[in-house]
Amino acid sequence: MPYRDSPVCSAFIGNRLIAEGALPDVIRAAKQALDAGARDSLLIFDDRDSRQIEVDFRGTEHQVLARLPQVEAVPEPAARGPGRPKLGVVPREVTLLPRHWDWLGQQPGGASAVLRRLVEQALRGHGAKDRARHAMEAVDRFMLAMTGDFSGHEEASRAFYRRDRERFITLTEPWPVDVRDHLRRLAADAWDEAGAS
Repeated sequence: MPYRDSPVCSAFIGNRLIAEGALPDVIRAAKQALDAGARDSLLIFDDRDSRQIEVDFRGTEHQVLARLPQVEAVPEPAARGPGRPKLGVVPREVTLLPRHWDWLGQQPGGASAVLRRLVEQALRGHGAKDRARHAMEAVDRFMLAMTGDFSGHEEASRAFYRRDRERFITLTEPWPVDVRDHLRRLAADAWDEAGAS
């Protein structure tokens, strides 16, 4: 059965990038570095949003990997029969004012179908803006975690949000190479997304 890709991650020990790639591969490299006596702090980032990934490194490499959440399997499509296809719908509670329920009740297809159409329409209409905002937040998270103590951090952050590429590059130039290069890639992606929105 096929599996969804695990997150693409980057691991830093101190200011040095030690591994990037699929989460299990990054964890193997991080475990080896820790077992070899690395003294600086280890941070692992999900490259999609720069959120830190917490890993329990106690025990053997096999034990560490076994504690990871299992990657969710993608079910293979089944032969279609008559009737509605399975949409993978998840029931949750929605609270609305009575006038909202009245309006939904008058729409063709029922409340659930209308809400799905509204959400899909919003995703199409705001997708680029949402991607740009998420990319900007990823840069901000990484900067707070990795560059908060660096000289020029505040100024570089302001240059990033002003989209002043030249100033950003100048201010980040003296920073440790691995951190600087990773941050510049994130910033370039964020600026590209913002330009597309």
